[in-house]
Amino acid sequence: MSQLPPKSPLASPLSEGTNSRVESLDNLSMDSFWLEVENIKQSAEAEQEECSLADVKTREEGEAEAEWLQAAGLSELLGDHASEQQNVVLLSTLTRTQAAAVQRRLDTYSRSRRRKSKHPVRDVRDIFGGGSSEETTAEKEKSSPDQLWHNLRTSNGQKSETQDYSCTVRSPGKEEVFNMDIAYSEQAAVLTLLPEPRRLKDGNALTKFKILKGRLGVTRIGDLSAQDMKKIPTLALIELTALCDILGFELKRNKTAKLKTTEKRLFGVPLNTLLENDQKLLPNTKVPLLLQALLSCLEKRGLETEGILRVSGSQTRIKSLEQKLERDFYTGLFCWDEVHQNDVSGLLKRFIRELPAPLLTAEYLPAFAAVQNIPDLKQRLQALNLLILILPEPNRNTLKAILEFLSKVVAKENNNKMNLWNVSTVMAPNLFMHKGLPNKIPEGKEKQLAEGAADVVRMMIHYQDLLWTVSSFLVAQVRKLNESNSKRYQFCDKRLKNLLRKIHADKDKVEKNQAEPSKIVKVQGSLLLKDSLEVHLNSATRVADVLRQFQKSLCQNGWNIVNTVNLLKCNNSMDCTNLLLFEVGGNIGERCLDPDTYLLDLYHTNPHAEWIIKQNPSYPRMF
Repeated sequence: MSQLPPKSPLASPLSEGTNSRVESLDNLSMDSFWLEVENIKQSAEAEQEECSLADVKTREEGEAEAEWLQAAGLSELLGDHASEQQNVVLLSTLTRTQAAAVQRRLDTYSRSRRRKSKHPVRDVRDIFGGGSSEETTAEKEKSSPDQLWHNLRTSNGQKSETQDYSCTVRSPGKEEVFNMDIAYSEQAAVLTLLPEPRRLKDGNALTKFKILKGRLGVTRIGDLSAQDMKKIPTLALIELTALCDILGFELKRNKTAKLKTTEKRLFGVPLNTLLENDQKLLPNTKVPLLLQALLSCLEKRGLETEGILRVSGSQTRIKSLEQKLERDFYTGLFCWDEVHQNDVSGLLKRFIRELPAPLLTAEYLPAFAAVQNIPDLKQRLQALNLLILILPEPNRNTLKAILEFLSKVVAKENNNKMNLWNVSTVMAPNLFMHKGLPNKIPEGKEKQLAEGAADVVRMMIHYQDLLWTVSSFLVAQVRKLNESNSKRYQFCDKRLKNLLRKIHADKDKVEKNQAEPSKIVKVQGSLLLKDSLEVHLNSATRVADVLRQFQKSLCQNGWNIVNTVNLLKCNNSMDCTNLLLFEVGGNIGERCLDPDTYLLDLYHTNPHAEWIIKQNPSYPRMF
């Protein structure tokens, strides 16, 4: 393998662990990647535009920090008259590593403004109040590593976590715990204090990870209400930046790309526009109808086709099919049965490439590519998890639909001869190359970026269940934001002390409540029961227990026998996937609860919420 360049514009130089991983990937064929690149170049000849891999355009000092603060929801800090109340609310929810990341960007922006003879910006420490200007948040963070280590060791009573954080050596095939209760940057900060362990190569085998479930259960992306999900990207961006700071490399972002207008209705249309048009036909559509049709056609007739995705269809036929789809798709006259499977896969890849902005977005495509530079697999997944949370909802939903399909292709490997690496190398150019990218890649870096892009796609396909989870620490921060916004604090000169006093008072109240051995609460049955259901909670009561009690109540009340039978079609009445329990109100908008959530703990976390049982929307309605 040729020697890699000493410096990458995407991140810091590759570490020894990353070099070892790239060497192991070098044994896997990249032929499919370069063949796909050649096909892309040939298909783009008519447009006279060349595609490029992800890179970052250099910007003026201070400009990147200003854009970052705006994206992180802290744009008021840039003005001469900052909105103190709004900033204190957001900043008060941050961990020490997150606050340090914000301070670093604000310091850089402030220095840049001073050099331009502009008025100085507000300092985070001025807004918080108190504390010496000589002692930064980062220095405070370093002053108490023992507490961080203690938190990691004792979280959820998991003593086995000590070994997980004290050593990064992993055995192939062994399942490891993935902790989402503690901020990733805080975990990384603890690891930096430990002696450097001997690392094993990840090789070509991908480690199995199990999400560590806390008492409040796991939250998937679709489990939160839209209003709560709007808060997640800014928090995830701050956390991702803090994680990158701890790991020692810079998070690079591109400027927002200006989208070209087009007269087309399907290909080359922005995702938002495409979804707006589709929602006029089918309200609540979250994935473009054209993409759904392409994936459905391939699932029906292409999953077992040898070389599907890799073997290119006819470029002439694909171009002709695109024109027919533009004309006939919405009329329902287009016949999919007459289309060859390889041409459909070509249309799928063309749809992704023709988006005016990359599916992974122009801003964060370089960050996705830079994930390869993180030596530890678990930390690479942490970064990917945060990046996916940052994506706009249309991009995230579309990406998920594509990855779910790719998983089905890999599952049929014995028939289609497309293993995980084959699929990854074919799809990576379509996701990471785009004709709208600002820079060309310097000579000699193509191989490194190509292997890294394929490896990132491989991780997104293999670990998508983990990556589409909202970390518990982010949900906790959303709760704090909701609580703070609803109370309308009146800030004065001692605003931080008052805020901290209130936070500690709330914590004391929760600790007092946690001593309560049991509680009787009411659960509402949306459209299923006229009266609410009384549930006796204790420390062992889970959501699954309440759903079983709800079913029993339905039977005892003589509810429609046919509906009851359908409702009870579960795995031995133990896992009722067609019934869901929601937490509504209080310090959360709405949250679909994990069956393993312990309800007494949830009650103490959000005592003012209502609990409502609803039917899973993925099942046919029975009433």
